Amino acid sequence: MSVRVSFVIVSHSASLAVGVCELAAQMAPDVPFTAAGGTDDGRIGTSYDRVEAALEAALGAVEGEGSGVVVLTDLGSATMTVESVIDMSDEPERVRFVDTALVEGAVAASVRAQLGDSLSQVAEVAASVAPRIEAIPAPEAPKDPVPLISGDSGQVPASSLWASADAVVADPVGLHARPAAAFVRLAGTFDAEVSVNGADGGSVLDLMALGVAQGDTVHIEANGADATAAVAALADMLESANAPL
Repeated sequence: MSVRVSFVIVSHSASLAVGVCELAAQMAPDVPFTAAGGTDDGRIGTSYDRVEAALEAALGAVEGEGSGVVVLTDLGSATMTVESVIDMSDEPERVRFVDTALVEGAVAASVRAQLGDSLSQVAEVAASVAPRIEAIPAPEAPKDPVPLISGDSGQVPASSLWASADAVVADPVGLHARPAAAFVRLAGTFDAEVSVNGADGGSVLDLMALGVAQGDTVHIEANGADATAAVAALADMLESANAPL
């Protein structure tokens, strides 16, 4: 499915807005990002004209049913500027301003946009991010897993509705940032709900919070029609040092 959601990142700092766009784009290479930071003369602040131009460009970058723009901001006055621009927009119904943690919200939501989720779905993911990400203890893998059978890329059960496998993470940076985003993108191609060590396999931030390092063993589970195929593919990706990002 093609990308239906673009992003406008509004910050008091032009450099910060560009940086957030660059970071999120690493997770979602096909998603359009537009930065609107600083004042018209290059100072710290916000510009109505810059935000308006960015929003128009972002709206033009996506089309189709469920398409639109998610707008994220850093501080209060940027929020007021965005709200004014949206009020004057010709297509306010295609714009969602989400008051959330800027960096975390952009990263989490952009991966869902990469998977082709609708505007409402992407905005919901952005809104679900806490204002501040605290240290989250990693969930423990199930102590008594269901008996497994061997497979080429780990161990998976015979049932196609549930599957699991253990995988040793090969990537030098572990399951962090881009590898986590790649995992979520691949998981999203299967008709299955995926978890890693109990964490949501569809959430970049949840996967990063696990703190998985190179050489760690993780437990993957999947439920759904494509469960067996999903587990096999995801285990294979984690165990490959050259997995596509």
